[in-house]
Amino acid sequence: MTDPAGAVHRWMRVGQSSEPDARRAGVRAAGDALQGDTATLLIVFCPATLDLPAVLDGICSVTDDATLIAGCTTYGEICSARSPGTRPGMDHTVVVAALGGPGFEAVGVADRDATAHRRESGATVAEAMAGLTLPHRILLMFADGLSREQHEIVRGAYARVGATVPIVGGCAADDLEYRRTYQFLGTGAGVELLQDGLVGVALGSVSPLGAGIAHGWTKVGDPMVVTSSSGGKVRLLDDEPAAQVYWSRVAPDAMPLADVAALRERDLTTFREILVRNPLGLSRRTGEDLRVVHDIDLDDGSLLCLADVPEGALAWAMRTDPDALIEAAARSAESAIDAVGGRSPLGFLVFDCGARKLRLGDEGLLAEQDAVGKVGGGAPYAGFYTYGEIGRLQGALGMHQLTVVTLALT
Repeated sequence: MTDPAGAVHRWMRVGQSSEPDARRAGVRAAGDALQGDTATLLIVFCPATLDLPAVLDGICSVTDDATLIAGCTTYGEICSARSPGTRPGMDHTVVVAALGGPGFEAVGVADRDATAHRRESGATVAEAMAGLTLPHRILLMFADGLSREQHEIVRGAYARVGATVPIVGGCAADDLEYRRTYQFLGTGAGVELLQDGLVGVALGSVSPLGAGIAHGWTKVGDPMVVTSSSGGKVRLLDDEPAAQVYWSRVAPDAMPLADVAALRERDLTTFREILVRNPLGLSRRTGEDLRVVHDIDLDDGSLLCLADVPEGALAWAMRTDPDALIEAAARSAESAIDAVGGRSPLGFLVFDCGARKLRLGDEGLLAEQDAVGKVGGGAPYAGFYTYGEIGRLQGALGMHQLTVVTLALT
C-alpha cells in the first residue's frame, strides 16, 4: 500500500494455526503472517494451556533476529485468517499479527512483578515511547489479567506519555481458570515469558493510528450508590451489603443469596455465567464504564471485580443481547477509522472482553468478527478475548471491561 505523502510501503498480515504440536503451530502462524518478509513487529496471542516455550521457539525459528515480538495469553483468539474447521474464539489456536515496512517502528519494554508497583510499572514501560522517531504514535500494553487494579498501570503510563498519546491493549487471560497468565516480549533471537509482568510496545508510523471503543450494554433499573469500596472490592451498595443488593437485581428465578454457595459448588460454569451476564455499569461523563463481577464473598457480603469501582460512583445493573454486542464491535472499528480521518486501514488489532465472548456463543462470535472485517473492507485483523481492555483515548482513565477496543493501522 502506498502513502501519497511519501510512497512509504507498510503492511499488516495475520496468521493462525490450530496445529496440535505447539512448536509447529508457532511456525505455521508466524510463517503465514510473514510470507517470507522481515517484519518490524510480531504480536502473538495464544492460550495459556499450550506449551508456550515451544510456541515461541517456533515463531522465533522463522523470524528475523531484529524483529520485536510481544503478546500474551488469552481467553480466545481473534483472527481474520481462520484456520480451516476452527470456531472463532472457541478453539485453542496460535495467532500472529505482523507489521512491516519502512513506515513502522516499534520499541518494547517489560516490567516484572508489576502488582508490587502498578503505577510505577506503567510509567516504566511507557519509557519505550522515547525510542520512537516517526510522527504518529501509540502505546500498546499487555498486562496480567489477574493483578487487579490495572487502572493504576494505565495511570502510570498516562503520567509519562501525556494526553496526546493513545494507550490501547488488553489484560492477559487463562481460559477462566484464574490461576496464571503470561506476557511475552523479546525478538526473533529469543522471547521472555513473564508472569505478573507488564509489556509495553511503543508503535510509531508515518501514517495515522486510530482507536475506537464501544460496549453495547444498557442500564436496567434504578441506580445504586457505591458507598464502600476499595480497588475492585465492593462492600456496600446503597449502604447495604453489596452482594445482597446486587443479587436482588440479577438473581435468576429469585434464587436467594443463601443458595449461591451451593450453586457455585455444584455448577461453577453456571454461577460464572450469571455474573458475566450481569455486570455493573459505572456512570462516566462519556457513558457507562462496565465492571464484571467475578465473585461474591458470602462471608463479608462483598463483590469482587478485577478493576476499580470507586466509592461514591453511581452504578447500574446492565443488560445486553447478541445483536447489540455485534453492533458495538462494528461501532468500535468505525470509530477507529474515524480517528484516522476515514482512511482505508491496513488492518486492525482488536481487544475484546472475554465476558462478551461468553455472552455471544459460537454464532455470535463469528458474526462479531465478520462485522469487524466488513467495516474494514476486508482488511486483516487479529486480537484476543481479554480479562480487561485498555483504551485511554482522553483523560487519565483507560481501564475497561465488557468493551471492544479497536486499533486501526494505516
